[in-house]
Amino acid sequence: MDFVQVDQAPKWYAVYTRPRFEKQAFQRLQEQGIDAYLPLIKTMRQWSDRKKMVEIPLFSSYVFVNIDRRHYDQVLQTHGVVKYITFEGKAASIPSEQIDNLKIIVDSNAEVETTWEARKKGDRVEVTAGSLKGLTGELISDGDRKKVLVRIDSIDQNLVVEVHPSLIEKIKEARTVS
Repeated sequence: MDFVQVDQAPKWYAVYTRPRFEKQAFQRLQEQGIDAYLPLIKTMRQWSDRKKMVEIPLFSSYVFVNIDRRHYDQVLQTHGVVKYITFEGKAASIPSEQIDNLKIIVDSNAEVETTWEARKKGDRVEVTAGSLKGLTGELISDGDRKKVLVRIDSIDQNLVVEVHPSLIEKIKEARTVS
């Protein structure tokens, strides 16, 4: 009997880390040659004697890895990594488009708000110009301000970014002919 070769293309997964251990786990994953991504944002922190701009993880206790099956156990054995985010007992893969959107947002230095609550579905939109060009998501209207919601389904996280209305274009849905 012939066996069909299973596609071993790498997929993105979210791993849960020990609290406040995202940067260390990310560094150790990279040292092992694992393609990892840790979205960091800059924020101003206040101490009693000074203020300082620091980089903090966008999502507490999460690091993303792009791996194939043979690296699965190696990631789990990395110091600081606790577990994979799972769905129905299996590590939940994250579509590359969602990771690409995340990278666009982080690289843009736009002000980002993370939310966990479900949002009412709106139009699918794409940002057509500016530092967020290419970002796709769901439009949320808030008075005169337009916000784009980007969902990372596997970890139940939303990113909300304010975008000028002139830079947003509705994505036309492909129609199927019966």
